[in-house]
Amino acid sequence: MTAYYPPITYTVPEAEDGWLLKTILLRRMHVSRKLQSRLKLTEQGITLNGRRVYTSVPVQAGDVVAIRMEQEISDDILPQPIPFEILYEDEHLLVVNKEAGMIVHPTHGHYTGTLANGVVDYWRQKGESFRFRAVHRLDQETTGVLAIAKNPYVHQHISEQMIGNRVDKTYLALVHGTPAPPEGEIDGPIDRDPEEPHRRIVTPNGYPSLTKYRALESWKNGSLVRLKLETGRTHQIRVHMTSIGCPLIGDKLYRHDVYKEIGIEAADPAAGADSVIETNDPPMPAAARNIVQLDRAIPRQALHAYELSFEHPVKRRQMTFQAPLPADMRKLRERLEEGL
Repeated sequence: MTAYYPPITYTVPEAEDGWLLKTILLRRMHVSRKLQSRLKLTEQGITLNGRRVYTSVPVQAGDVVAIRMEQEISDDILPQPIPFEILYEDEHLLVVNKEAGMIVHPTHGHYTGTLANGVVDYWRQKGESFRFRAVHRLDQETTGVLAIAKNPYVHQHISEQMIGNRVDKTYLALVHGTPAPPEGEIDGPIDRDPEEPHRRIVTPNGYPSLTKYRALESWKNGSLVRLKLETGRTHQIRVHMTSIGCPLIGDKLYRHDVYKEIGIEAADPAAGADSVIETNDPPMPAAARNIVQLDRAIPRQALHAYELSFEHPVKRRQMTFQAPLPADMRKLRERLEEGL
């Protein structure tokens, strides 16, 4: 017997009397044609007043349209008891606060130890059956808010909001220096670096990319910056902030230009903030020394997905989720305040 998730329903108002069922599904319930085709294959996938009907039939005011999706599991993800912080959960959606160093989804060479492994195990322990569907991705070392859809309808709906630029993503970053001006936009096309394909660069022939930023606090050697993504390119914030001379503190891939001028020993990020910096003659300038020490003060890029806002696909209301600044970034902020 087929097991279904709870139905998602819609009651037809007077103004839509006579509309075709498929129009209601597409324009009011926002069920994509692809998902409609999938739902038609199951007995209770699409019903009108509890009965299975063709989607070409007209509806009447007061009719109740319902869609039901089959329960799923992530057969390809090994359940593991990995702890993670939950910010919000209902029967359709899970929002978590991802920690630094955690990969979101299993990849080649990383089949275990990911957030997906932990979430699948969490659902199994609760006796629930869902397929892991991250609505968006965060870099392995980036912390913060991450949304996970519990069914294909929710995933599709939020994905469409992202494509339509109706999802607000706000990040906090600790960067070298102070952006000039302290508030503005970075409109710089991004594409792969032809010399290092794993890196991205700002290039005239790249994909349109726009980041809005505002320096919330500034100190002698760095700033706390709030950033809002208007596009979602790989490494967008890291690339854009580097392009204006304010790379993220601790970033090992997009580093300050000063590293082109100093020895590899000084560039070692694993040495620790208070370790002795070895350099060749002449001695390292004080400004360069401060940059290296700041990068050593945190083992990752100082980037945090602080806030995520979108319309809940089923509840039909705007929801905002926030994750507080993590401990390592709070500690780094204190060091900046102290003058490091």
